Amino acid sequence: MPLSDPALLRAVLERCTNPAPKGPDPQVVATRAGYDRWAELYDDEDNPLIKLEERHLPPLLGPAAGLAVADLGCGTGRWSVRLARDGARVTGVDFSEGMLAKARQKAEGLDLRLVAHDLATPLPLPGQAFDLVLSCLAMEHLPALAVPFAEMARLARPGGRVVVTAMHPAMMLLGVEARFTDPATGRQTRPASARHDIAAYVNAGVRGGLVVETIGEFPVDDELAAASPRARKYLGWPLLLVLAFTRP
Repeated sequence: MPLSDPALLRAVLERCTNPAPKGPDPQVVATRAGYDRWAELYDDEDNPLIKLEERHLPPLLGPAAGLAVADLGCGTGRWSVRLARDGARVTGVDFSEGMLAKARQKAEGLDLRLVAHDLATPLPLPGQAFDLVLSCLAMEHLPALAVPFAEMARLARPGGRVVVTAMHPAMMLLGVEARFTDPATGRQTRPASARHDIAAYVNAGVRGGLVVETIGEFPVDDELAAASPRARKYLGWPLLLVLAFTRP
């Protein structure tokens, strides 16, 4: 259901005028610090957004064998490790040392290089060196998109692809953002996020020199609600945004 769908817009208006009862507000922390804390739990949590992404992204990516891949915001290596096991040569980048420590534990024996760096700044990677530049569930934590999209375009070879996933902006209209329960405090904790609409992602890609290939908006459906019961309250709402670009 696209964000422009009249039924969705009516539902957003209803939620805004008659909001559901709220629990305690989560503690908002700096993004890097939040993901450092989240690292110990990240791979073992029931995360419906990740489940939905792992269903829809592989068909879009296609075969990985032989590809040079940059995975920006690689976190614990969810996609870096998977693609390296499938025969890709992968460079993973993240600024959270906690997340990278988890990725390093999985990287042994794989063609996988891990780099600590902030995606909001120019990357220490060569230009036109990658067949696929991937960034999953990271861009919504950056306050501005111009630099990261220009960098993704720079890294991709002519004819290469740039694929970005993010929590769908519709969820942020409901006040839903990435969060976890901090084991040290038992408190809901939210790494700081920025709200970008679909046009912001598309415009950043086009201004960076990319050509839009596809835009996918994927809702919470019955299959996801069965696998992650906590997602059922959002049944029908778009949860995942996937954008694919090509580098001319």
